[in-house]
Amino acid sequence: MALRSNGIDCRVFDASLEGLLYLLRKPLTAGDTWTRRASVKIGPHLRALRAGEVYSHADRYKKVVMDLNRIVTMAGRSGGVHISLSNYTDPSLAPVRSADLIRSARCYRENVFFPFFEERFTVLFSEKEPDIVGFSVNFMSQALCAFAMAGFIKNRFPDTRIVFGGGLITSWMNIPGFSNPFDEIVDHLVAGPGEHTLLSMCGAHGHAPASFTGLDYDLFPLDRYFSPGPILPYSTSSGCYWRRCRFCPETSEGGGYRPFASGEVLDDLRRLVRSMRPVLIHFLDNALSPRFLRHLIEQPPGIPWYGFVRITDHLADMDFVSGLRKSGCVMLKLGVESGDQAVLNALGKGVDLKTVSAALRTLQATGIASYIYLLFGTPAESLQSAEKTLAFTSAHADSIDFLNLAVFNLPAAGEEAKELDTTVFYPGDLSLYREFVHPQGWHRDQVRRYLEKNFKQQKSIRPIIHRNPSFFTSNHAPFLVKQSRLSSLL
Repeated sequence: MALRSNGIDCRVFDASLEGLLYLLRKPLTAGDTWTRRASVKIGPHLRALRAGEVYSHADRYKKVVMDLNRIVTMAGRSGGVHISLSNYTDPSLAPVRSADLIRSARCYRENVFFPFFEERFTVLFSEKEPDIVGFSVNFMSQALCAFAMAGFIKNRFPDTRIVFGGGLITSWMNIPGFSNPFDEIVDHLVAGPGEHTLLSMCGAHGHAPASFTGLDYDLFPLDRYFSPGPILPYSTSSGCYWRRCRFCPETSEGGGYRPFASGEVLDDLRRLVRSMRPVLIHFLDNALSPRFLRHLIEQPPGIPWYGFVRITDHLADMDFVSGLRKSGCVMLKLGVESGDQAVLNALGKGVDLKTVSAALRTLQATGIASYIYLLFGTPAESLQSAEKTLAFTSAHADSIDFLNLAVFNLPAAGEEAKELDTTVFYPGDLSLYREFVHPQGWHRDQVRRYLEKNFKQQKSIRPIIHRNPSFFTSNHAPFLVKQSRLSSLL
């Protein structure tokens, strides 16, 4: 880590994990049978997710996850908010309105997590009061609670500097004309990598790492996560090597592509595997390059791994894909997006459906699971295009392990938004998307109805939808793959 390598004392607090565990421990008055039964199984359910055996029994796994989510949801309901294992929404506050975020900070005592973070921060600050507290905010669902925690710190420890960074903050800072509306709460906002900024704030004269290598995870409570052992998150590059897809934030936010030195990455992975003893590597790249995949084949990391890749001819090559499987690849996430070649061309995906078909068959034959992402409602799509996607998916259902079905959101700051008749999507000065009048009348409500009543009801597709991990999605999917593919994973 950049701070520790420069002799700067720092601590890590995973508020997302600890907040969920707080809700699961919180006394709850159960008024229904499901909640009562689930409440007495919280401990066994958590142990089951951490032990691993439950993942080989799909129905039992689903019950465990749904029971835990029931407790979290009911705990949130008692505080007037909706919480799940993967989301947080407040009916009276919107994370796309800066005024609401400021209100969340000012009224931090009203937050359902207030008793939890008041106690935890008080203890942490009593042990050693920090000069700087940094919040990594990557998702909309994290924003309101992050601001509530920041409001508490600003009120109780006013001399502490507060820094916000992360994916969501980066996107906000790329909104045209953006200036910090939170200066009464947040002292600094950081776009993109924050190592240099933090080092500068700490008065360090050293340098941030030139790549993602040199990370340590020993500050994290690795035995408390909802998985059968530590999962090592790792990036081999920043940005996207394709960068030609229309409507992609990588293009609108101007991020470049920078691959890290493969030799350093592979050495670092081996170091982390030895020290951290993870059960799985999750490559975080927008897309692993074919060049790096070749390096993985030649120098396997020694444990199972998964990540996003672009569908290229490499994935239709049986020798190449067999090499990936032997290197430990248990699952690949693939952005197919559409089963209509005209739509793919309009989106600039650079993907040929014949290659997609061959790749899916090859992955299935070698035992690598596929997690397929489909996108509906893009300006280039029509009902007829969606029907082609349905036909393509159905024809390849035996080669698809998991499906993610998404409805298209139009980036507000993208050039393409200027070409369409747009309206407000979410009212707020921090909204990243715009609603638009679809050129072919294929509007969001129609898309949603089609997905629910047609696409998901297809006989060949229903089993795939049922197989999708609830809430944890692709993060748990590698553990749910058939045991024949996972003998070395659990």
